Amino acid sequence: MMDTFKLRVARPTRSIEQVVRFYRDGLGFSVLGGFEDHDGFDGVMLGHPGAPYHLEFTVEHGHEAPRSPSEDNLLVFYVPDRAQWEAWVRRMVAAGFSAVPSRNPYWDMRGKTFEDPDGYRVVLEQAEWRA
Repeated sequence: MMDTFKLRVARPTRSIEQVVRFYRDGLGFSVLGGFEDHDGFDGVMLGHPGAPYHLEFTVEHGHEAPRSPSEDNLLVFYVPDRAQWEAWVRRMVAAGFSAVPSRNPYWDMRGKTFEDPDGYRVVLEQAEWRA
């Protein structure tokens, strides 16, 4: 039954253009859709086609979204294949993003952490995910 569920992670952003550059150009996400002036909001959906998740970022007209309240707000992507993980890290660096030290040092043991334009962080963990 759970395989029929899809996950959307939605949050405001200060700049759709900057957040698209981070997730599309850096992480290789695709723009899956978007909207303009939907009841005062603009938005974009980013993800990997066919994946059971995607991210939605919105800008509310006349309102500036706050930065992340903590350096420990994370999206963690487990990448078991070392070559694929290295390619993701190289892509982030080539797009102009530098790894930052993780607030929780656990993530630095086998991963790299990158901070998006709103202060939210993404960890690329070179490991198999285990429940």
